[in-house]
Amino acid sequence: MSKVILETRGLTKRYGGVHALEDANFVLHEGEHVAVVGDNGAGKSTFVRQITAVEQRTSGQIFFDGREVNYAGPLEARESGMETVFQNLALADDLDVPSNLYLGRELIKFNLGPFSILDRKAMRERTQAALDRTAVRIPNLSNPIRNMSGGQRQCVAIARAAAFASKLIIMDEPTAALGVQETGQVENIIRGLKERGVPLILVSHNLRQVFDLVDRIVVFRRGRIVASLRADETDGNDIVSYITGVKGQSDVAYV
Repeated sequence: MSKVILETRGLTKRYGGVHALEDANFVLHEGEHVAVVGDNGAGKSTFVRQITAVEQRTSGQIFFDGREVNYAGPLEARESGMETVFQNLALADDLDVPSNLYLGRELIKFNLGPFSILDRKAMRERTQAALDRTAVRIPNLSNPIRNMSGGQRQCVAIARAAAFASKLIIMDEPTAALGVQETGQVENIIRGLKERGVPLILVSHNLRQVFDLVDRIVVFRRGRIVASLRADETDGNDIVSYITGVKGQSDVAYV
């Protein structure tokens, strides 16, 4: 059995009387790509927000790369080697591509405190190398993000995650607002991450995409994990049965 990269035990999040996430036990192994699926409000994004410390969990434990972690915020999670591509992308519209990739981790040429000089040449060269590794084509790196298509913006966000994620990438609905061609480009990037052995959690409503890209599918329903199935040992009808509740809590499946 390969090394466990991420594990949650009894992960729970409550907002007052609302149980958004309840007793989630989840395991991700080294090099594994896992899809998290479920209907709207099933707890998928809540689960991601607890792992990445965007929100603080109500109870439960999180283990990352072999140790229990209690991140104070998403910056600590990122510094530990975990990168996330959220639905809102978290890009700065007025900045160019290198400035977005290195936002918050700029390369310094001369460290003069508040008057430090950035090494823009190095950031541009490393940005191009990161785009090349993920097969992302951006014709003009100096173009502000706001002038780019939705697909280009998404690819920049993914390239940023891929460039700095040393241990895990999490993608929350990365192709939800993209056309067919742009979706294909993002899926090719995900396949490239698989070839490089980078573990991935993919949150998606697109079952065709899920079956094409991942090793295992974890189903959430009403804040609980109700199934964990190998993609090559199940089918779309089975997954939909868990999502809709045709197969319920008494039928919880783990493979």
